[in-house]
Amino acid sequence: MDSKTQKLILKREVGLMGAVSLIGGTMIGSGIFMSPQTVLYNIGSPGASLVVWACCGVLVILASFCYAELGTVIRESGGEYIYILKTSGPVVAFMLIFSSVLFVRPASIAGIALGFAQYVVAPFYLDCTPPVLLVKCVAAAAIIVVATVNCLNVRFSMSIQVFFMVTKVLTLAVIIIGGMVVLIRGHTENFEDSFENTNVGINPIGIALYQGLWSYDGWNNLNSVTEELKRPEVNLPRAVVIAISLVTGLYVLVNVSYLTVMTPKELVSSSAVAVTWGNKVLGSWGWIMSVAAALSAFGSLNGTFFSGGRVCFVAAREGHMPDILAMAHIHRLTPSPALIFTTVVSLVVLIPGDFQSIVNFFSFTAWFFYAITLSGLLYLKIKKPELPRPYRVPIILPILVLIAAVFLVLAPIIDDPQIEYLYVTLFILSGAIVYIPFIHYKLCPGLLTKLTVFLQLFLEVAPAEKNL
Repeated sequence: MDSKTQKLILKREVGLMGAVSLIGGTMIGSGIFMSPQTVLYNIGSPGASLVVWACCGVLVILASFCYAELGTVIRESGGEYIYILKTSGPVVAFMLIFSSVLFVRPASIAGIALGFAQYVVAPFYLDCTPPVLLVKCVAAAAIIVVATVNCLNVRFSMSIQVFFMVTKVLTLAVIIIGGMVVLIRGHTENFEDSFENTNVGINPIGIALYQGLWSYDGWNNLNSVTEELKRPEVNLPRAVVIAISLVTGLYVLVNVSYLTVMTPKELVSSSAVAVTWGNKVLGSWGWIMSVAAALSAFGSLNGTFFSGGRVCFVAAREGHMPDILAMAHIHRLTPSPALIFTTVVSLVVLIPGDFQSIVNFFSFTAWFFYAITLSGLLYLKIKKPELPRPYRVPIILPILVLIAAVFLVLAPIIDDPQIEYLYVTLFILSGAIVYIPFIHYKLCPGLLTKLTVFLQLFLEVAPAEKNL
């Protein structure tokens, strides 16, 4: 703040503990309680499913190291969007934000909310599948509650994130310890011939990786809120290493526990795997797992919202979204218009969506743009080596992750093409068509300006500046 004008900026309020909780707390969500059965179903054997979970963890750790370098070179919020804007230009960046704001982020929020709702209603429908309408109504209520919390206070939102992070780790610890006790008692029959019936086709491996990587989604969340992170050049790489290593270890051990307690057939047929595990190990106390899984998903939903609203906010600040979305509340200093917009789109995506299709199309789109982002890191390393880099990775790392990202994008299409992937690709490319008239030539009607002024007064928001 200088003596003449008062600048409105987002405050740096996220420390190392908050950063670890934002990454880990978002990653441990509904995925580890919803994806194990689909990973096992697609890959075909218990041993191969554990290999998939471990490979997903290694891939995410390598990708996050690359993102840590990008986050310390380009020290602005916005994650992939801001990196692609700086390295690949505005058209590709707009294609990302167009897909992200209208599909990827809302799909992620809707998927996590559905996972939360499934576990909330599971204890009331032990012998049958819960009604789809009820699950979606509970999911919608969760989205609205989380949006309200994030609009009110950043610090409160971070406190919730730390609390839920602790709850999640304790929940997974209970599952791991319970499984280890059963394993020590000699119940190893589910691991005999553990690689038998493994599906080695490109499509089953690709889909199994999609489902596994969904559970790791959130590994890149910290790059979306760099401007609110204290000492990003130190805390960004540290938080990434601590959070992702912890989550990978927990995930592999949790899956060992699931497979110890349940036969592969029981695991695949379960709609709420943690509840089935709880009923077999904890008996009458099995409902506790349902509550714990629901709390876990709620915490993940909060973290996804916290970062997702910021990406929309940064895009609007760069002129790729309506001006109103680049504004922050004058008292609470939260990007409330961007958060409200994300809420509305998420509720729309929730209406037709089912969990598995949301996950597959989300992963396809996300890894398409991760590949472009990693190409940008290679460009910066080769063409601009003089840029200050408090943290750097060997050039082989982004090359390896880029190859993996290309495989993940092409695998489901090559082996078993589905028309839906064509629709998703056309949707991504349609961003370029929208960019030319509305962003490049600024064909915005005067009505938008009047609407911006009305919403600015109604929501008590003002333009926010970069916090570098």
